[in-house]
Amino acid sequence: MASDNSASLSSARRLAARWRMRLRDQALVIAISLAAVVLMSVIAERLFLGLVAAIAILVAAFLPSRAPRAQTVVGTPAGPSGRNLEREAHPSGLELAAAIGEPLIVCDGNGVVLIANAAASLAFGQIQPGELVALRFRSPEMHDVVEAALAGSHVRPIDYAERVPIERSFKVSVTRIGEDGRFALHFRDQSETRRIDRMRADFIANASHELRTPLASISGFIETLRGPARNDAEARERFLQIMHTQTGRMARLIDDLLSLSRLEMKPLAGAGAVVDLAALAREVTDSLGQMIRDNEMALTLDLPDEPVRVLANADEIVQVVENLVENACKYGQSGKRLDIAVSSDRDEAALCVRDHGPGIPAEHIPRVTERFYRVDVENSRAQKGTGLGLAIVKHILTRHKGRLTIRSTPGDGAAFTIHLPLAKDQTAQ
Repeated sequence: MASDNSASLSSARRLAARWRMRLRDQALVIAISLAAVVLMSVIAERLFLGLVAAIAILVAAFLPSRAPRAQTVVGTPAGPSGRNLEREAHPSGLELAAAIGEPLIVCDGNGVVLIANAAASLAFGQIQPGELVALRFRSPEMHDVVEAALAGSHVRPIDYAERVPIERSFKVSVTRIGEDGRFALHFRDQSETRRIDRMRADFIANASHELRTPLASISGFIETLRGPARNDAEARERFLQIMHTQTGRMARLIDDLLSLSRLEMKPLAGAGAVVDLAALAREVTDSLGQMIRDNEMALTLDLPDEPVRVLANADEIVQVVENLVENACKYGQSGKRLDIAVSSDRDEAALCVRDHGPGIPAEHIPRVTERFYRVDVENSRAQKGTGLGLAIVKHILTRHKGRLTIRSTPGDGAAFTIHLPLAKDQTAQ
């Protein structure tokens, strides 16, 4: 009996609490509605109808609402509109895959693709959900990885290479998802790292080769002078001259390597001065006049009357122009002509050095600015070239936010043009 009374009391309390809550939620609406009804009944002089309407409003306010209330998960926060914030805080698998900038493919326990993000489709072609991932890759390494993942074995990251349409290298890792056999293939692009490693290895090999050749020559002549040619004055003079030439070659190579190293340590040029590119071109041709005359080349200068001002480090731009003029004298001397022209347009200045020699085959042009790259190795060494001149030119222009363009027709010479932004005061004129 006591328990029944307690239950009834508890039920009454819950009902009273619900009414109080409802009255509190609807207080403003009820007050406005009652005020409107009383005012209308007074105006219409029908108090009985006003009383009935007021009772109807109160009953409607306490009836349970049929509108579905927002459901929230116990223990999870809900927003002002009853939204499940925890659910919104956990994005879907598609959203997570799309947010990853590297290729990602999620497969089920049978190796069927469930999700492939945009990066994967961009790298390997369009990948549709429902296709077998093993059919997408032909390499044995990838097939072994997929089979091991399907068998539930531990899979170590592997190296995977794509050679078409371009050569790329990936580090592929496998991550298991849940207990139903699903797994994800994550591809980390290693192409740039491999390219840098290959460039570093090539650089060391080339530098070692370039230094070893003159050292071997000098060492051989020293042994000859200490032996058979010990008392041969004529041979001694000839060998000493060759040794002097080889040591000069090594000195030039070391100077170029140091210059290139300094440029790479500071990829952006510091504050420069306003330089007149036309005056600089005249200065360089005057300083290299003897070399031009020794190669019996006719020089043509096409310089504007007005200054062409660029903001640059004057010494570095002089080095660029000197390298281009020296190359033209060395490799274009058969044409017997050297043309140097300076021009400008609205945004940039251009200085072109053109020879009329044998020219450069088209397949070599994209690579001539690489370190130690030579179109004709024997001719380059005979002309005392180090293979670093155009690499230095490229780095200096990059520091100055400039660029180098090369145009060549085999048999009709080559034109090397440097482009530099005009100084602001010149741009405004």
